[in-house]
Amino acid sequence: MKPVLRLLLFAPFYALSQPTTPPTKPLSRQECVEFALKNQPAVRQALIDQEIGERNIRIGLSSWLPQITGTATYAHNLQLPTSVLPNFTDPSAGQQIVRIGLNNTSTLGLQGTQLIYNNDVLRAARAARYIRQQTGLNTTSFKIDVVTNVSKAFYDILLTREQLKVLDEAIRRQAKQLRDSKAQYDVGIVDKTDYKRAEISLRNAYATRKTTTEALKGKDAYLKQLMGVDAQNPLALTYDTLQLVQEITLDTLEQLAYERRVEIQQLQTQQQLQRLNIDFYRYGFLPSLSAYGNYNRVFQNNEFSQLYNTAFPNSQVGLQLAVPIFTGTRRLQNLRITELQQDRLDLDVVDARNQINTEYQQALATYKSALNDLNTQRDNVADAREVYKIIKLQYDEGLRAYLEVITSENDLRNSQFSYYNSLYSVLAAKLDVQRALGDITF
Repeated sequence: MKPVLRLLLFAPFYALSQPTTPPTKPLSRQECVEFALKNQPAVRQALIDQEIGERNIRIGLSSWLPQITGTATYAHNLQLPTSVLPNFTDPSAGQQIVRIGLNNTSTLGLQGTQLIYNNDVLRAARAARYIRQQTGLNTTSFKIDVVTNVSKAFYDILLTREQLKVLDEAIRRQAKQLRDSKAQYDVGIVDKTDYKRAEISLRNAYATRKTTTEALKGKDAYLKQLMGVDAQNPLALTYDTLQLVQEITLDTLEQLAYERRVEIQQLQTQQQLQRLNIDFYRYGFLPSLSAYGNYNRVFQNNEFSQLYNTAFPNSQVGLQLAVPIFTGTRRLQNLRITELQQDRLDLDVVDARNQINTEYQQALATYKSALNDLNTQRDNVADAREVYKIIKLQYDEGLRAYLEVITSENDLRNSQFSYYNSLYSVLAAKLDVQRALGDITF
């Protein structure tokens, strides 16, 4: 096969198998989500499942179309069959044994059937709409997972980067403190403990930064996985911290509507399909009706070389009716099973509604708690920064011990870390509330 022709034939398969490459420009959260919805393997598999479901629907409906079959047979009689026939020439002579047929027989036939009514195919036709809905809801469920998980991973990376900025700021302050304390120690203003404490504090800050940097690599890899990005491709992100803070708002008075949840919609679709199964067994006593027609050309001759010289055609058309008279109560037992399965699905809906309500209440409680904690940590950062400035000035004037400077420095850094952790908790909890409400859109 020529290379160009091979490329044209197999290009779609190459496109599906090749790893995806993100744009070189920095991506916002929305752009990351949009990229993931197109390239995440789970979503792509769900879309393939939709296509498979559509093909299965067409298979089920294909029985409504005419079914045409061609046949060809050849037989060589080693011994001709015999029949006992009356002696038509001389009836008084009694019966005679006659060999019937020729040595070679061949039949070329064409048979067509057209289904008029059948319970199986009727169920396939009625179920097509709900099967499409079911596969579509499965894809929706995967997309909701993608939006939620990609957004959380995006927020986690951004807030980790903010923590690195906090550490860089702390390292700059502590490096300056180390230089100042070293200079003071060299001229004999302070003893060695201040200088050593500054060294310890700076080393700890570097160690924390190293740990955070390594953790960020794993978080980058996780986001690439969720987006369907090849691990070797770089991924640049863009964000605005003020915009993140503005995204924390949420209407906590919105009422929970169970029908908006994809899980409830999936169960309702299963209920519809189950009702079709009940109807299938309920009306299983109805007959199947089909029309048929066939045409055969029969060739017979004692000599194989002359077999196809003369044809003896025959044809017929007709109707075929199949009536189930007694099936050993199989239909009734299957009917009862499907009715029990319907009762079980009803209980699944009740249980799902209870789970959704619990999920919503827990997510809302988590959101409110995280929002309150965020407001607290915001005030703590402002107070810790002010305390640090005051103690540092007092230390420079010789009014405070260096240990108090280190303590206030650690308080400031911890409060900044807690603030960003709280910000992530609020954003993640907001996503959980929106998911519980069925408000995740894409």
